[in-house]
Amino acid sequence: MDGDTLFSIGDLARRTGLTVKTIRFYSDAGIVPPTDRSPAGYRLYDISALARLDLVRTLRELGLDLAVIRRVLDREVSMPEIAAAHADALEVQIRTLRLRRAVLRAVAKRGSTTEETDLMHKLAKLSDAERRRLIGDFIDDTFGGLDANADFVDMLRSAMPELPDDPEPDQVDAWVELAELAQDPDFRAAVRRMAEYQAAERARGDATGLHHDLTETVRETIGRALDTGIAPTSVEAGRITATLTARYAETFGRPDDAELRGWLLTRLEVAGDPRTERYWHLLAVINGWPVPPSLTPVFAWFTEALRAGTGR
Repeated sequence: MDGDTLFSIGDLARRTGLTVKTIRFYSDAGIVPPTDRSPAGYRLYDISALARLDLVRTLRELGLDLAVIRRVLDREVSMPEIAAAHADALEVQIRTLRLRRAVLRAVAKRGSTTEETDLMHKLAKLSDAERRRLIGDFIDDTFGGLDANADFVDMLRSAMPELPDDPEPDQVDAWVELAELAQDPDFRAAVRRMAEYQAAERARGDATGLHHDLTETVRETIGRALDTGIAPTSVEAGRITATLTARYAETFGRPDDAELRGWLLTRLEVAGDPRTERYWHLLAVINGWPVPPSLTPVFAWFTEALRAGTGR
């Protein structure tokens, strides 16, 4: 086509698919200025204006605003720079949309009220740093000023909720519940009581570490009792309890007597809040970790069996 060919606004509209009103707006804004005027005063555009208009339409479809488009056309900034910045902005928008989608699906699943929906949306929008700060505040408030088990506190601090960019509804649901739990004053008080008890045990020289082998023995032994329907108040339960208390006596270097059973019962009662296990369950769901088997039924059975044996 001849480079000297001039087009009216109507011609441009037919060639680009844009409306006359839109082209006139771009023209008035100086983004696609007219090349010339007809004798009757109508605007005329050359082939470069047509190409410029095509570029404007493409950039608008990509979501760039007119101020940015003007800078690109006037060569104040390069197209690669704009593309990179815009791609980063789109990543944020996409993540926000994914979170909204996950929140809506979670709301639909749990039948949330308006207030719950608002809370879920606010908590889901928290950044990684804000989520870490929320859990960090819980840990500081719970263990601050105590001679707590340093390994356990370090484990808590290293196990932070990492909500993925495209979370499943269950992960959003778990994060909301975890955030509510971590901010619950009653739960914080319960965990602090547990930490104070452990600190007192440490001060008396008793071991309060995580005895994984012993815990596994308790889980397997009582798990079999639960599977076979042995009641914690039965004679058979008394024999099972005696086997386990002997193992505790060996592990902690204490006599297997009534005092040990009382100490063990107190230990189970202090650590027996099911919300503590729920905390780790929720964290596993959020982070996509394998969910550990529940020990709540095991320790509930053991506690009842010890109470039956001690008369407490």
